[in-house]
Amino acid sequence: MTRPFIQAFFDEPTNTISYLVGDPATRTAAVVDPVLDFDMAGGIADTRSAERIVAVARAQDWRIAMVLETHAHADHLSAAPFIKARTGAWIGIGAHIRDVQRIFRPVFAMNDLKADGSDFDRLFADGERFAIGALEVEVLHVPGHTPADIAYVIGDAAFVGDTLFMPDYGTARADFPGGDARTLYRSIRRLLALPDATRLFLCHDYKAPGRDVHRWETTVGEQRRSNVHVHDGIGEDDFVAMRERRDAGLSVPKLLLPSIQVNIRAGHFEPAEANGVSYLRIPVNWTGREARAGER
Repeated sequence: MTRPFIQAFFDEPTNTISYLVGDPATRTAAVVDPVLDFDMAGGIADTRSAERIVAVARAQDWRIAMVLETHAHADHLSAAPFIKARTGAWIGIGAHIRDVQRIFRPVFAMNDLKADGSDFDRLFADGERFAIGALEVEVLHVPGHTPADIAYVIGDAAFVGDTLFMPDYGTARADFPGGDARTLYRSIRRLLALPDATRLFLCHDYKAPGRDVHRWETTVGEQRRSNVHVHDGIGEDDFVAMRERRDAGLSVPKLLLPSIQVNIRAGHFEPAEANGVSYLRIPVNWTGREARAGER
């Protein structure tokens, strides 16, 4: 089975891993899940992480032809537009991004958002195939974490986004709007039906207790044997009960509000105002009469 070139780039502030994936025969490459550096407290966006990926690709003579998003991330902002501007790459995501856009358009009062996926250049359907150079890519729709999650199977490797974590850490949350633990279980079993030797590349690693180093590569076989949430023998009902109980105690990702509104636009901010500054929308929901009295 074909082994693509893969180089990982770890972003410690968001525990995110981006990938440069290439076809050695044609030197054509894709970037998977690139990160935009964003300081929420200071309102400062920076492209240094994405610039590093582009610089490495150029130094190694890779031509970046596409940016592949596994889903609309809720914990980091996408640097896809920067890579597109630097390289001419197109941006692709799963076709069910339309569902996510429809869910969040009213949340952020984004009335200008068409919710038809047109912010992206390519929308992938389940089972669709395309190529990175001479490498064939198969798209698997694996919802549950969000309605739009997809995995990219490329040769002996699969890029699975947030659906799975390392075996000692488990699985993704399923409590975001449109998420569903039962659907997540079925998506994971679909991924774990790939050959045992298939390498799985993850979007995040948070270092499980007792582990001192970050890891982001595992295999189907390793997941089936030892994933603490969903190894072979864990039934759907047991998984759903565990996942829903665990999700009830999780805090909101600190970059959720900026990430979602930017990422459902393919990484684009709203146009800058006359002062040259772009602004984010922060919904404010009042609770209780005393709090409501603070409105003017």
